[in-house]
Amino acid sequence: MSIDIIYEDNYLLAVNKSPNIPVTPNNPGDKNLTDRLNAFLADRGDIYKAHPCHRLDRETSGVTLFAKGKKAQKAMMAVFERHEIQKFYIALVRGSLAKADGDIMTPINGKTAHTEYHVIAQREGYAIVHIRLHTGRTNQIRIHFASIGHPLLGETKFAYRRDFNIKFRRTALHCETLEFRSPFTMQDVII
Repeated sequence: MSIDIIYEDNYLLAVNKSPNIPVTPNNPGDKNLTDRLNAFLADRGDIYKAHPCHRLDRETSGVTLFAKGKKAQKAMMAVFERHEIQKFYIALVRGSLAKADGDIMTPINGKTAHTEYHVIAQREGYAIVHIRLHTGRTNQIRIHFASIGHPLLGETKFAYRRDFNIKFRRTALHCETLEFRSPFTMQDVII
């Protein structure tokens, strides 16, 4: 697997993650993005280790942010914990949504969860949706769209893949953009 670095500064780097690879190992010896990125950086001659600042599901593709060293990771994870980062996704969801724009506010595991969406295009049997996460609960997008009767194409955890007329080999979700103020440079960053 090649490493597609799409952003890099003195403290952070972002990779365009391919689908079907975990960010970190689930089991010892698992092939994962973090180990592959660190091998790539070592070959490049870098002396630091990259540490993930957040995680995407194995099947989800897109922007994945890493910190250069543990100290930078701690500072960046604090940005995530304070919800000072905006996360945008593109998804393919089953069916035709009743509203072109909406907010899904269904709590997840007793905690507030807020997903905002805008339908980009409607196709036969599915919609292309732009999503902004206001909270970051585990599987939030997948849970929220399944809860309103429009699960993501390829979904297997919160819907049955066999129920889909349109076949998709993985969960149809892509992390498109991350926006935040760098805690290191105090500059706005859009990846």
